[in-house]
Amino acid sequence: MKTTLDELQAFAAVVDTGSITAASELLGLTISATSRTLGRLEEKLQTTLLRRTTRRLELTEEGATFLQRARAILSLVDEAEEQMAARRVRPAGRLRVDAATPFMLHVLVPLIEGFSKRYPEVELELNSNEGIIDLIERRTDVAFRIGVLKDSTLHARPIGTSRVRVLASPAYLERHGMPAEPAQLTQPGAPYTLLGFTQPESLNDWPLRGVDGNALRIQPAISSSSGETLRHMALAGLGIASLSDFMTREDRRSGQLVQLFAAQTLDVRQSIHAVYYRNTALAARITCFVDYVAQTLGQQAFED
Repeated sequence: MKTTLDELQAFAAVVDTGSITAASELLGLTISATSRTLGRLEEKLQTTLLRRTTRRLELTEEGATFLQRARAILSLVDEAEEQMAARRVRPAGRLRVDAATPFMLHVLVPLIEGFSKRYPEVELELNSNEGIIDLIERRTDVAFRIGVLKDSTLHARPIGTSRVRVLASPAYLERHGMPAEPAQLTQPGAPYTLLGFTQPESLNDWPLRGVDGNALRIQPAISSSSGETLRHMALAGLGIASLSDFMTREDRRSGQLVQLFAAQTLDVRQSIHAVYYRNTALAARITCFVDYVAQTLGQQAFED
């Protein structure tokens, strides 16, 4: 059987106070409980640690040797607890963050400088994956996910919502003309190149009403798994894309991308969550990062 911290604490307390009675008061235990704990420790070690006389307790040679090691162990435990307490007050350690490339570049990266100044002892590791990853397998502390969540083992904190719009560059529209109705985009022989996602297919449901009354489902002429790739193709005048506000706000403000069918665009929004496993204690470094992102962005983070 292994020695426990309770046994080490009881042994050190008896030595420090000079009696089992005083040690019991210090530890908040009964005299009999302290005596049994000390006896159990000696039984495990198969040696006598203290000689009991009618007046006092004296350390044996073995007891004196063991006491040095016991104090060292208790000191290390106290130090570890103090470090954990300090981390709750002053977060520290490596924090692994995952997000799709567009969210990482347009939302998280601009916040890193301010976060690092506030929490200099947190070491950030930023990773980008376009698909859903296993947080444990990828050793990820927190991930930011866009759209409907499916994994019930995750705890999710809402960060905001981001509206989706159909966009193209002015140069592209000058070459191909502005379509008069959404249905023109999907008509056979239409002169428009539609840029879409390889997955999930739901991202190819554009926020426009089709002839059947439902969201307009497009068949992309050029597909990508990355919204950032589609954004760059739209900026380069290669086609029309449906993208989220969080990644195109500056493009629309500068006029590099313009919205098509503004009056006919449905109010479709993508939900954005910070996710982490619910069966683990939430470390201070995770809490401070998610809090910082949520508070800095604000409740209407991606609204115009």
